[in-house]
Amino acid sequence: MLDIQLIRQDPDAIAAALAKRGTVVDFAEFLGQDAAYRALLTEVQEKKALRNKVSSQVGAMKAKGEDTEPVFAQMRALGDEIAAADANAAAINEQMQNFLLALPNLPDADVVAGDKEQNRAVSTFGTVPAFDFESQNHVDLATSLALIDYPRGAKLGGAGSWAYTGMGARLELALVQFFLDTHIADGWQLILPPHMLSWENGLTAGQFPKFGEDVYWLNTEQGNGSGSFFLLPTAETALVNYHRAEILEATDLPLRYTAYTPCYRREAGSYRQDERGMIRGHQFNKVEMVMYTTAEQSDAAFDELVGRAKKLMEMLGLHHQVVALAAGDISHGMARTVDIEVYLPSMKGYKEVASISNARDYQARRGNIRVRGADGKLTFAHTLNGSGLATSRIFPAILEQYQTPEGGVTVPEVLRCYMGGLETIAPQE
Repeated sequence: MLDIQLIRQDPDAIAAALAKRGTVVDFAEFLGQDAAYRALLTEVQEKKALRNKVSSQVGAMKAKGEDTEPVFAQMRALGDEIAAADANAAAINEQMQNFLLALPNLPDADVVAGDKEQNRAVSTFGTVPAFDFESQNHVDLATSLALIDYPRGAKLGGAGSWAYTGMGARLELALVQFFLDTHIADGWQLILPPHMLSWENGLTAGQFPKFGEDVYWLNTEQGNGSGSFFLLPTAETALVNYHRAEILEATDLPLRYTAYTPCYRREAGSYRQDERGMIRGHQFNKVEMVMYTTAEQSDAAFDELVGRAKKLMEMLGLHHQVVALAAGDISHGMARTVDIEVYLPSMKGYKEVASISNARDYQARRGNIRVRGADGKLTFAHTLNGSGLATSRIFPAILEQYQTPEGGVTVPEVLRCYMGGLETIAPQE
């Protein structure tokens, strides 16, 4: 949620910043409501003060034997006027809050305007794989090596579902455990959150109300507020709510959390031919990183998250690039985002495997997460998140980048300890 003070101070500057995302906003009506709301609050305060003054006269009037009914009549009239003003103020405030909740975050000043066409690669690791044999795509490799059963996965969960089998299941779990062990060794706290989340989680994360159609609702067709539950689309949604409505001590920050969960998301439209297999799905595994910090530490925390995602990719030895996203390609609640994209030889291109984002104080305002500084003053926390990492595209990238001429796959060295020392997944006899 945006700071209303920023809108009051310079609505044109806020509108210009949002325009970088392609969001057109006219604040005239909102500011008119804001003026009316504050006038009503002033009116209520004045009438309450008058009612208190009038009521203070009752004791003296009774002592003198004077008729107090006119005073009580005036107090009742003031009470009715206060109730009406309060109701009007509440109605206007609800409209204002709904307006603010629908607004995306402000992109950072150095984030370029435009959509994904303006994204730019800022670094690469390794080189594009070159094979001196006829290479295969990950679907054929996973099938021939009995790593994934696509037909039975679809039978169980429908289109966009798959089942890991045998060494495929072990490779998937090896990735998850490798990611978690790396984070834990560096002092990150592991959390296994619930998969069923309440409406308030999506609201704080910035996913609701605008993107309610993207999740799987458990008790309603479409969530409609408190009492609605959904399956978590990413562990970020849970972790950024972990301290909702709490006051954190600045001396305890930054807080570093990591979590492993399956992620459940609705996928709109049909898959492109080159996105078959594991590239897109309704359920996938991901290890997530979330940090709580102060405004002063925010940029350093972002660099830390980017560095962690890059480190994991480099330890796996996968060719990838780091891409700074333009404002229009950054998700609704984020101020800046960097993607890590792995190279898939069969697609002759890159696919996102991690997004690292800084929400600044946008999520903390929605969730009322505050920080108490050394001076005792309260400010809103900054929240950041990053994939650390998602497996559904790492897995196929390993198959394709590490494939052998014999039709097998070399296991990345850092994963072998999780697979009983296995060095190569060889074709079955």
